[in-house]
This record gives sequence, structure tokens and C-alpha cells, in this order.
Amino acid sequence: MSEIIATADFQDKVLDAKGPVLVDFFATWCGPCKMLAPTIDALTTELAGKVAVYKVDIDESPDLAARYSVSGVPTLMLFENGAVKNHMVGAQPKQNILAMIGA
Repeated sequence: MSEIIATADFQDKVLDAKGPVLVDFFATWCGPCKMLAPTIDALTTELAGKVAVYKVDIDESPDLAARYSVSGVPTLMLFENGAVKNHMVGAQPKQNILAMIGA
């Protein structure tokens, strides 16, 4: 399963990470987020050691949602070297996410 992180962990786990990091901004009440969850969990396992994968609950960390202009969920963002390299909004098939990551 993907680890849910909060604002306190974001700097260390995402912005200061040595490699690429995929962040799933989600909400517990969001139907498309629930549909995407198994795909994110599968990617967490498949990409282990290559791409770190974390989830951010926008209701628990609204400051992060605001900082990255998350206006719809799910929103996936790929971070590299502390910056957003790519992003997509909405429940996506696995192959689209892998293409966004470049895996």
C-alpha cells in the first residue's frame, strides 16, 4: 500500500528525495480516487527502488493542495529535484501514469 504523508513529511520525502517521486493528491470521499487506489498501490510495488510513491489527503493537508494548485482530485504529480516535472488530473489507466513517469 502507498504511504499517506502529511505536510510535516513532505519536505523530506518528496522535495528532498534523491529520485523521482509520484504523489497522488486524493480525498477519502472521492469516487475516482477510490477507483485509482489499487493502481497506485500496484505502482508502489512495481516501481519500488525507482520511483517513490506517496499519497496526500487534501482534507488533512489543505496547505499542500493549495501550494500545488490542486483543484480536482485525484491529481497525480511527478516531482524531481524538488520541483513538479509533470502532472495529470483524474483517474487514469496505469499505462498513462507510467507514460507520465517515463517508466
